[in-house]
Amino acid sequence: MKGASVIVVGAGVTGLSTAWWLARSGVDVLVLDKGIVGWEASGRNGGGASHYHSPLFHEEQRLWPMMDGLLGYATEYRRERVIFATTPHHLANYRRMGEICRGLGYQVDDLDPAQVRSFVPLAGDTCLGGIHLRFGGQANPQRTVQAYAWALRDLGGRVFQHTPALRLIMQGGRVRGVETASGVLDCDHLVMAAGPQAEALLTPIGLRLPLAASRAEMIITEPVALMPVGGADGNGLYGRQTLRGNLAYGGGPHEWLEVDAMGPPRRPSTPILRNLARRVAELLPGAAHLRLIRSWAGVVENTPDGRPVLDRPADPGNLTIATMSGVGFGLSPATGHAVRDLVLEGRCSFADLSKLSLSRFAQTPTDWRELQGWTPTSHEDALAAMAG
Repeated sequence: MKGASVIVVGAGVTGLSTAWWLARSGVDVLVLDKGIVGWEASGRNGGGASHYHSPLFHEEQRLWPMMDGLLGYATEYRRERVIFATTPHHLANYRRMGEICRGLGYQVDDLDPAQVRSFVPLAGDTCLGGIHLRFGGQANPQRTVQAYAWALRDLGGRVFQHTPALRLIMQGGRVRGVETASGVLDCDHLVMAAGPQAEALLTPIGLRLPLAASRAEMIITEPVALMPVGGADGNGLYGRQTLRGNLAYGGGPHEWLEVDAMGPPRRPSTPILRNLARRVAELLPGAAHLRLIRSWAGVVENTPDGRPVLDRPADPGNLTIATMSGVGFGLSPATGHAVRDLVLEGRCSFADLSKLSLSRFAQTPTDWRELQGWTPTSHEDALAAMAG
């Protein structure tokens, strides 16, 4: 085993996209992961690509339609999305969302109930209307993660799976390398994209990145006829219809976890699955009879304010932090580009990342999780609360 010019810790979608962008620029890059590529939330999410609230939004929208060609492998990306409501409160929120997106220069159509059902035939009489995003869309998370990994390999990049980063090695005020069970891997620059494990790895070198880990779950139904628009959200859910016709949906509730106690995620729990299934049936009455055939669970890192951290701190000067707080998948093409810029040029070439700096948490109290109610409970207590 040998190191690389740049080591990326974390083979989720953010780390892999970053490594791929660096390899495209001719950089010798190595990715380390405690498990396998995309094993946490990167391979277990709704696949959405419509993050209008992010400074990376325009680059996200520019890149997604190009990604299959750039990577050389299929992501199953499909454009457009319908978001619709079954309550007046949700409808007002979605219409405001549409106004914001139109203000950013993107086409959004307001839909009445009949128009919603023409795009999403599984929607029922409870639909009050919605919006049609003529941009954005969705992709297959598992295929996309693998596409990044294969494309990285094609460019000469390496991925070491089942190779946890145990600690960062410092020398002369800079990151010298990463200690693993097989020895120390040297690097000139390190990208920290380790999701929930990033906090524990950064704390010993004097960087505080407050994170709380939670479990994200998805349910998958048996296939039905393909709808005109594959992405259909609402009722607090995110999801899509796969190209095979399955419905894949998630959207909480969270089960808060201890970072240092995490191994492989537990199998999805019946109370959470029941909660998701009920809400899918409320949103899509035409799917209420479908059988659930599969479920997934992944782990997501969450910052105190819910926004990502994309930053290259001045000390040490050869480390870049990339933690996405639950929005990593859709933004991944743009995030990888931004982190590539931070590593090679010291600044992002296409967006202002100042609001995503690590320094915004300098005054965050140590008990912030307790103050926000994001404290872990026993598995049994969490399930009992969700069931009740």
